[in-house]
Amino acid sequence: MNCFMLLLAALITLVSLAPQIEGAKILATFAFPGRSQYIFAESYLKELAARGHEVTVINTFDNKPVPNMRFLTAPKIHEHYQEMMQLMMLETSFIQKHKNFSWLLEVICECLFESEAVQQLMRSGETFDLVIAEVLHTESLFGFAQHFNATLMGFSTYGNDFYIDELMGNISPMAYNPLISSPRSNPMNFVERLENNWEVWVEQLVHVFFHYPKMEKQYVKYFPQATKTLPEVVDSFTLMLLGQHFTLSYPRPYMPNMIEVGGLHISHKPKALPEDIKQFIETSTDGVIYFSLGSNVRSKDLPVATRNTLLKVFGNLKQRVLWKFEDDQLPGKPDNVFISKWFPQPDILAHPKVTLFITHGGLLSTMESIYFGKPVLGLPVFYDQFMNVKRAASMGFGLGLDLMNLQQTELEHTIKTLLSSPSYAKAAALLSERYLDQPESAMDRAIWWTEYLTRHKDLSHLRALSRDMSFIQLHSLDTMAVLLGLPLIVLYVLFKLTRRLLRLISGNKRKHVDKQKRH
Repeated sequence: MNCFMLLLAALITLVSLAPQIEGAKILATFAFPGRSQYIFAESYLKELAARGHEVTVINTFDNKPVPNMRFLTAPKIHEHYQEMMQLMMLETSFIQKHKNFSWLLEVICECLFESEAVQQLMRSGETFDLVIAEVLHTESLFGFAQHFNATLMGFSTYGNDFYIDELMGNISPMAYNPLISSPRSNPMNFVERLENNWEVWVEQLVHVFFHYPKMEKQYVKYFPQATKTLPEVVDSFTLMLLGQHFTLSYPRPYMPNMIEVGGLHISHKPKALPEDIKQFIETSTDGVIYFSLGSNVRSKDLPVATRNTLLKVFGNLKQRVLWKFEDDQLPGKPDNVFISKWFPQPDILAHPKVTLFITHGGLLSTMESIYFGKPVLGLPVFYDQFMNVKRAASMGFGLGLDLMNLQQTELEHTIKTLLSSPSYAKAAALLSERYLDQPESAMDRAIWWTEYLTRHKDLSHLRALSRDMSFIQLHSLDTMAVLLGLPLIVLYVLFKLTRRLLRLISGNKRKHVDKQKRH
């Protein structure tokens, strides 16, 4: 009895000493219509709700009911989806490509603001403790934080880039940080570094003079009673969760409130596969290839020539192929190909009989391939996919081809190389081992830091002083000017004094010579 009482007292003491987290009211905005971007955050938001937080999510999809979660859907953007994807895949100049992307983001924000569900929320007088904003160049949406008098936190599904560095006051030299929309990877040679800096400057000019004014106009329109200006809102991020991990890319400097959570969406315990998919995989004698172009690019919309090339190559393989195809029928489908509009991708990649992943090179797919140690054949289409595929090739766990210019012999040769050469599978397995060696899961890390914001009311200690400095101060141009300028001024003064002294001496000598000549 005494032992029981002692144990009970110890338990009560431990509970009383444990940090108490009250459920916070959280608003999360995920306006981009690409399903994969939301998938990355979905399990994290559900986990917040499971831990007692009241989570309201604004997104563009149909959502199943989840305890402690409220969904506000803004589906109008899907009316523009095909136009958006066609625009992003156009071969245009670098500047025009970014102007097109700016238009796309402007439409995304407009469709979300115009949603009746969102308008009702804005008029409700409701408040939130925390706003989690998906960080794209959708600055007008960051205004929800000031509207609801909430702390602003960022969530980047694509990892880090110079834009996020600027938001957080971080300095990452472009000499070894390739522009995320470029096909470059580290290390970069001189020409690549030159191109990288040029493209960053151009992108910044387009953002400052073309995109940002439209965001400010939108902000004023939908937040007419705003208590802060848009620049003040943009400057108020307290924390940034980054969909990246250094083992999946390369080491780079971060501020303490920039937290890597790459692989956040991957379950450590794969679920059982649907019976038909399971049978298709497990009855294969030579392994299975999984082919998916993600949620933004649809296989059914590929050019007929490209689709026929894929069908011919897949039909000649001894391996079986799972193909994510967004239609019920695929004319000319070989017997060794299984099509479906949807596949449980992580659970498929977890299967030991799946030996190759043919992917568009999206960041989530790249993470999953590394997590499960699968080599990849990348067929990039836009944005960060080119860089991800280039990185896969440089790190030795994949190869890349041009999706829109696929040649049958080249595709066959590349698939056979990836399957027959053990170096690609070994490289993928090594990267998987490195990634999995972490002190805690990406999910636990993300939740801890999110709740850190709710535990502390004053978060000024997270703010880097670099955010309050001008460009000249931050890069020490003023102090360097003094350090370099003063010695130059001193040298200049000494030079002038010496020159004048020499002239005086020379003049005196000439006068003395002239006197001697007269005498």
